[in-house]
Amino acid sequence: MERNLKELIGQMTLEEKAGMCSGLDFWHLKGVERLGIPSVMVSDGPHGLRKQDEKGDHLGINDSIKAVCFPPAVLSACSFDRELMGQFGDAIGREAQANDLSVVLGPGVNIKRSPLCGRNFEYYSEDPYLAGETAASFINGVQSHHVGTSVKHFAGNNQEFNRMSSSSNIDERTLREIYLPAFETAVKKAQPYTVMCSYNRLNGVFSSENRWLLTDVLREEWGFQGYVMSDWGAVNERVPGLKAGLELEMPSSNGANDQEIIAAVKNGDLEESVLDQAVERILHIIFKYTDNREDAEFTLEKDHALAARIAEESMVLLKNENVLPLKEDEKIAFIGEFAAKPRYQGGGSSHINSFRVSSILEEVKDRPGITYVKGFSADSDLYDEVLAREAIDAAAKADKAVIFAGLPDSFESEGYDRTHMRLPQCQNRLIEEVLKVQPETIVVLHNGSPVEMPWLSRVKGILEAYLGGQAVGTALAGILFGKVNPSGKLAETMPYKLSDNPSHLCFGDAENVDYNEGIFVGYRYYEAKEMPVAFPFGFGLSYTTFSYSNLSIDKEKIQDTDTLTVTVDVTNTGNVEGKEIVQLYVSDLTHAARRPVKELKGYDKVSLKPGETKTITFTLDYRSFAWYNTDIHDWYAAAGDYEILIGASSQDIRLTGKVCLCTDKMLPLKIHMNTTLGELSADPRTKEYGQKFKKSLDDFFGVMDSDGKTDDADTADSDDMGAAIAASMPLRNVTTFGLYTKEELQEMIEKLNNL
Repeated sequence: MERNLKELIGQMTLEEKAGMCSGLDFWHLKGVERLGIPSVMVSDGPHGLRKQDEKGDHLGINDSIKAVCFPPAVLSACSFDRELMGQFGDAIGREAQANDLSVVLGPGVNIKRSPLCGRNFEYYSEDPYLAGETAASFINGVQSHHVGTSVKHFAGNNQEFNRMSSSSNIDERTLREIYLPAFETAVKKAQPYTVMCSYNRLNGVFSSENRWLLTDVLREEWGFQGYVMSDWGAVNERVPGLKAGLELEMPSSNGANDQEIIAAVKNGDLEESVLDQAVERILHIIFKYTDNREDAEFTLEKDHALAARIAEESMVLLKNENVLPLKEDEKIAFIGEFAAKPRYQGGGSSHINSFRVSSILEEVKDRPGITYVKGFSADSDLYDEVLAREAIDAAAKADKAVIFAGLPDSFESEGYDRTHMRLPQCQNRLIEEVLKVQPETIVVLHNGSPVEMPWLSRVKGILEAYLGGQAVGTALAGILFGKVNPSGKLAETMPYKLSDNPSHLCFGDAENVDYNEGIFVGYRYYEAKEMPVAFPFGFGLSYTTFSYSNLSIDKEKIQDTDTLTVTVDVTNTGNVEGKEIVQLYVSDLTHAARRPVKELKGYDKVSLKPGETKTITFTLDYRSFAWYNTDIHDWYAAAGDYEILIGASSQDIRLTGKVCLCTDKMLPLKIHMNTTLGELSADPRTKEYGQKFKKSLDDFFGVMDSDGKTDDADTADSDDMGAAIAASMPLRNVTTFGLYTKEELQEMIEKLNNL
């Protein structure tokens, strides 16, 4: 149905237009019945519907409808599977249609700057490329049903402490390379119906009032077409927010901010055309949903099965010294209350009222040889001597022990950050005690973000289940007993200890949070520091093995307008069918700027039968090689060599190749009195001037004789020292030695800057 929204808005009163820019209540947008504008409902998400029909809240306190809890982002991102994430989104969109929900609030694409962020379980990755690609696939799946998404939290929301008032102080390059690209990819590849602005300030300006963020970047640069809504209660000043590009305030302000908008229009502080534009954007999305209603079913059992498959595809096997998969005839001790009472989601606004939950204990109840002992509580950090002794005795009598460890609900949630990276001490202590009597010990982790593992070197198996959604037990049983071959890989680095994290000294401040680590987040930092980690980004084991061969790069040289095609063969060299995630990284060999050792620029997941080989194809463009230059406020890749690295993880590189990038793009010259002779000589446009100055200095000091030999043939060290001093000498010193007058030098600098 084609609608003339401008004509419709022309029939609205000022009061009705102002009213459209805030919620009717906690979950509904206002409608205008006389004009046929419906009131629609939004719901928390994104890993399930948290639809509240009665009393509303945004922290998961009050019950919502019974729904399916799919694996949260912390786990699903480990699938590295765009197609699977599209199917995930498709299910959410269909469920939303069945429950009269116009927008699902998610996905969250904020970067995992620190393991301590209380909401990390809702976010995808420490890597912006992976986060953006994952989000775009999910969004396209949801919106295929004309149900909107709200990609969040835009931007710089990387901690929960003082999130409503703190300022994330992030330099422009770091913003562009780390904290904005996932949003950019989501907008350009999926056009989310809405974007949710964050609570925090960004470089001193509230996100809800940040015109540069909401209009200049989001709309004018990236081409966003939907509307921007606030996080619940994130509005600081309503009229400045509307001017900046915040169309919808949620929830209702009980009319207070509507009156501010009306007053601002009447007194001339706000142009009514700005209000009209905001209303048009909101109406466009409302009708996109209501004009495309589907007769959808809420298929709980079918979606429970999908939740299990997503978990199976995403859990990460971190360690396996021939202890997994478990065998049918083994005596196995299951230890830890998480086996009976799994922690499968986080707390807060994403908390789903699951219609059922499968535990590993329920899934294996008919298997012989399994003994379950509680060992410790899933809800507290209390070492119970009686429970512990039962667990130790059971482990000693078994062939293998599987300890289901993890973080209690109280350890991580929306609203507050963790203060440490440790498991409850009672769990670590029991693991150590079990290891004394049972060397064949496996640990299964239920956690929303990394934990320290003091027993890492002594356990023989570790399965990272993260938060597995309501079908977690089904997925665990499949993987532990070999029905499912694990294929997930880490979407974040797991450091040995908290203090290794790059943000350790500048995370969690109250008013001003300075992102002093810059672009060196996650694996970018650990690799630059050559710092060992427990498990690297992109790491994950399988019950089979894979070999990589035949790397092909279709061009030796590319222009900056070209695309590059990279292919590689992957073979299953083991005895069982499995899936491998092949990762492509790019390393800048030009040294034109300080950059990470390598950065993820492509990935693909492929299923292979034993002995089967498949070819993976990647396509790279100019942006794949570029970094963000703040002098030109744009992406820039220097001419020169770049290395293409194909790996099974960020630290397991199997094949490498090179490509030469050719470009006529040059950074603008910024020559001044303190520009060094070395800098002049390094730039091809000014090289002859640098050499000319250097020769003048050599002649002045008599460094070279007419045969080009040193007058005082001393040591090579002296030559090196002289060259280094000359290279670091600023232009202003040329006048000191009387080689040029200041006026002559200034004239020459002006000439150089106009090259």
